[in-house]
Amino acid sequence: MIVGPSGAGKTSLLKILAGLLQPTTGALMLSEVDWWKTSARQKQLQLRKIGMLFQKNALFDSRNCGENVAFPLRESGLADEHKVQVLVDQYLDAVGLSAAKSLMPSELSGGMQKRLGIARALALQPKLIFYDDPTAGLDPITSRRIVQLILDLRVQNQATIVTVTNEMGRARQLASGPHDQIWMVRGGQVLVNGPAQTLAQEGHPDLLAFWEGQSPQ
Repeated sequence: MIVGPSGAGKTSLLKILAGLLQPTTGALMLSEVDWWKTSARQKQLQLRKIGMLFQKNALFDSRNCGENVAFPLRESGLADEHKVQVLVDQYLDAVGLSAAKSLMPSELSGGMQKRLGIARALALQPKLIFYDDPTAGLDPITSRRIVQLILDLRVQNQATIVTVTNEMGRARQLASGPHDQIWMVRGGQVLVNGPAQTLAQEGHPDLLAFWEGQSPQ
């Protein structure tokens, strides 16, 4: 979990970790390989193991739900058209959108669009998934359902997830396991990082202040 106030640098950090932005200093290591020094071919192979849900979903407005999910499968060339359709149906069903396969994104509610974005992010069955503020703009009930869906699919796919949020209720829900970690970002720096349960017990002042919706000292 990457948490922190708006404008703190959470999304920038997420994009650096996903290999979309090159850091000005330091290195991004993926499978013990420096991402920015590896070949384009190696990057393409690694990208097939990565999925990402963007903050605004980044759906293709001119493609229906089924075509949105099919897009990464077709681009990767890893499956024939029959297999593509099987996987499209599988992931639309996983996010509860089977009946919306032929609908356009504009015909979906905000929560449904978010679920469609998750289905597309999971289409290649990645082992590493980045979620940029997956509950932004959603009502509390829909928000909880989206987070539970993310957790259920994480277990189902045995994947690692990295999630950005500034909603501490959702952060607690997502980082409730013994091996889950929280990074707190403020002013473009990671101020706090460690196991979620340990940080809560230690009562780090910056994290507690944010947790309680207070300004840090």
